[in-house]
Amino acid sequence: MKTQGYEIDLENVVKTINKKNYKRIILQLPEGLKTSFVDLIKYIENQTDAEVMVFADPCFGACDLIDSKLENLEADYIIQIGHTPIPALKNFSIPTVFVNASFYVNVDVLIKKVTPLIKGKNVGILSTAQHVDNLDTISDKLVEKQYETFIGKGDSRTAFKGQILGCNFSSAKKIADKVDVFLFVGSGTFHPLGLMLSTKKPVIAYDPYTNELKTKELDDLKDMVLKQRYGAIARSKDAKNYGILIGLKTGQQRIKLSEDLKNLIESKNKKAYMIVVDYFSPIFLEGFSHIDCFVSTACPRIAIDDYLQYKIPIITPVELKILLGKISWDMYEFDEII
Repeated sequence: MKTQGYEIDLENVVKTINKKNYKRIILQLPEGLKTSFVDLIKYIENQTDAEVMVFADPCFGACDLIDSKLENLEADYIIQIGHTPIPALKNFSIPTVFVNASFYVNVDVLIKKVTPLIKGKNVGILSTAQHVDNLDTISDKLVEKQYETFIGKGDSRTAFKGQILGCNFSSAKKIADKVDVFLFVGSGTFHPLGLMLSTKKPVIAYDPYTNELKTKELDDLKDMVLKQRYGAIARSKDAKNYGILIGLKTGQQRIKLSEDLKNLIESKNKKAYMIVVDYFSPIFLEGFSHIDCFVSTACPRIAIDDYLQYKIPIITPVELKILLGKISWDMYEFDEII
């Protein structure tokens, strides 16, 4: 079915519901698709005997699994729309299906706008889940323009070639030494920012919703974010008590890393406390006034996107290693979950 310009394959979902005789369905939606919840429910309920409930909490990606939270609702099936599965995550307590929301990209417009900005002949092509179906067509069009193109296959956190996540740029890293520039297709600035920081390569970002390009803005944003990150490290230089934040979301849990960081902190004669968090909010952490510095091992966006909202500095695992002298600032890397 189509909604808000997205193509969502619910036909196969309906077949599964009928085949398995599922009766209670939970629909998990990203914020941008919640306005379509009535149409989505109607589509499913009109073709099955199932009752559909909507999960209202924010959905931050395929890492944000809710099966363990819903066991008492006697739900038969969870449908998460708008994300692709993370292959490394398995064994759900409630059967869960991930249904991508594909968005058509006007490739001819993209090529016309992008090619004047490409410096060099080797182009790496990347996108978020919504646009991966367009990558081969974009590649073919660039090849017609005499460019050599590369679409990398990432690690076990990505489902499709050329796909990047906000926490994983492995599909880019695998081809970084072959390309002169990356072309990112998608909205927002966080993904292209992470792409720049993780590969140290120039990035052209094309927004298929607005047909706008970003290049200089990304360079300025990168400089601003690096200054903020350096500032967060500097604010934490006298920290004695650390709070290591462990995310409860299944796809973000890095327990081993958290334990390693605790050992590193305490090897420097400082104190580390392990703090488990489900929903991150600066307000919820203000009560831990004994803590001088938080280290987030959950989604890498937490420390960067909400930096100005935290009264207590919050840094990434890489930044902690810089702070404690394990590595130098020149070795700064974007935090990733691999």
